[in-house]
Amino acid sequence: MNNDEFEQFVLRFGKDILRFCRMTAKDAESGDDLYQDTMLKLLEKKKRLDSGQNAKSYALSTSIYLWKNKKKKYANRMRLVPIDSMDEMSDEGYEASNHDNEASPEHIILQQNEIEMIQELVASLPEKYRLPIYLYYSADMQINEISEILGLPEGTVKSRMRTAKKQLKEKLEAIGYDR
Repeated sequence: MNNDEFEQFVLRFGKDILRFCRMTAKDAESGDDLYQDTMLKLLEKKKRLDSGQNAKSYALSTSIYLWKNKKKKYANRMRLVPIDSMDEMSDEGYEASNHDNEASPEHIILQQNEIEMIQELVASLPEKYRLPIYLYYSADMQINEISEILGLPEGTVKSRMRTAKKQLKEKLEAIGYDR
């Protein structure tokens, strides 16, 4: 992949990758860092990237690898020298934008609260269920692509997504959400 192809790749898939990184890292600042690390790693390996192959899948795989690696390093540091929880130091995450200019302020606030609530519920899922959901809904990946990225059979990915949706439905029903 040359410089122009890499630039086109970033313009075409950058937003999807950024959204996935933010959702995976659970807050905007950490997600932006993960995105930047991912793009730097891709830039280092751009000569080996083939624009004909699915570079988006490779980029998402790279971000997952970097994120898991960062989590392992953090866990080791916490084991050696505990510090305040990263959750306490991080922001709540990114805000969803609303393009409907005619909506009332109350409607906008309710919609943002609803989005935040659902994001928190998804973020509370175990990692093995959360990652396929993020890849499918935020990165617009197909089941076969998710299977390749996570190194799992397609049936396992489908099963995990079904379990995640079931858990989310139960949690939403438990709090009285009936949409």
